[in-house]
Amino acid sequence: MRFTLATVVAALPYLVSATIVPEQHGQSRSISLGKRSNLRGEDGVVNADNLRAHLKSTVGKIQRGAAAFERNTGARHPAASASTPAKRDVASDKLTDDSEELWYGKISVGTPAVTYTVDFDTGSSDLFLPGANCGSTCSGHTKYKHTASSTSKALGKSFSLAYGDGSTVKGKQYTDTVKIAGLTAKKQTLGSASQYSSGFESSNFPADGLMGMGFKSISEYNADPVFQTLVKDGETTDGVFAFKLSDSGAELTLGGLNDDLYSGKITYVDVTQEGYWQVDVDAVNVESDKVLGSTSAIIDSGTTLVVATTSDAKKFYDAIDGAEEATDIGDGYYTVPCDSIPDVSLTFGGKEFKISSDTFNLGQESSGSSKCVGGIVGEDTGLDFWIVGDVFMRNVYTVFDVDNSRVGFAELA
Repeated sequence: MRFTLATVVAALPYLVSATIVPEQHGQSRSISLGKRSNLRGEDGVVNADNLRAHLKSTVGKIQRGAAAFERNTGARHPAASASTPAKRDVASDKLTDDSEELWYGKISVGTPAVTYTVDFDTGSSDLFLPGANCGSTCSGHTKYKHTASSTSKALGKSFSLAYGDGSTVKGKQYTDTVKIAGLTAKKQTLGSASQYSSGFESSNFPADGLMGMGFKSISEYNADPVFQTLVKDGETTDGVFAFKLSDSGAELTLGGLNDDLYSGKITYVDVTQEGYWQVDVDAVNVESDKVLGSTSAIIDSGTTLVVATTSDAKKFYDAIDGAEEATDIGDGYYTVPCDSIPDVSLTFGGKEFKISSDTFNLGQESSGSSKCVGGIVGEDTGLDFWIVGDVFMRNVYTVFDVDNSRVGFAELA
């Protein structure tokens, strides 16, 4: 017997916190994701500078979100350590993977509508685009001209976003009409950037802007993210979106699921703290042996790596024969023998989901080396959770359920 999502929602009070539920969903429309690689060269060697910059940017984003959470809610994020501060529609968007660092697709903004590419990032919550008065660093990007949109309204507020790699975005806030795959978010808060640092130049950041898909509590604007606006405006079938992240056929689906992209049942785990998509991992496994027990994690499409605490990363690699610290790459990085990449998996809701050797292996440490850099990295962010990014997400169909505050995982079809 198969159940609709409405049936599952009705039954939620009677289900345990981590459940496996069969579902059926309607037709979807798609937005593509494209790909470019600059974390690994054509020779298979990792680009250490880009890898370090990506990790810094990720840490900065997560710490900024935690600061926004405190401003918006009046309380420190619970994961912060003491040391650190009617019938509606289903749509989908084909996605592009840029250097396994960001996944981007098309949206349109304004009246008349102008098309932009944006990075879809579940680890943040705000939409920003380069503004008309942005300088040379915005060259090559499509610029948002608020004066040309009849539905644009200035909010009289500024914004400033700083990333750990030194990248910054600054500008003014507006509301305007945002469309994605035919779904319309009216009076959506967005940022029009008057300044992009070099990290967001088109040569480094091919998307025009970024669209956060977390919760309102980590919004720098303290405003609803685009997807939550779509739900409030009655544009989606269900308050659900899902990612398939892969080298081909990558897709973001909004308002439901695309049954053709996954097989079997979806395993759901409850969000433990809204802000990020924060859930519990039952176990971290090497060769099917549990090497780490229960830990908290956020599921972040805007991060390539899986970022563990430094102590957890050490315990993880201690369980792998031949693993060594990769000091030439940076603190927290490790290598494993290229000819024996380990079987690694994460357990959610009692089900083990594997990380393929292709996604776990970031590339050779150096040209001709027999050592390959592992995709789980140790870094202390000041928040007591792992950041589970694309190294894991590229192996599963990932469901983000806003209505029921949960995340689901399924095997790819």
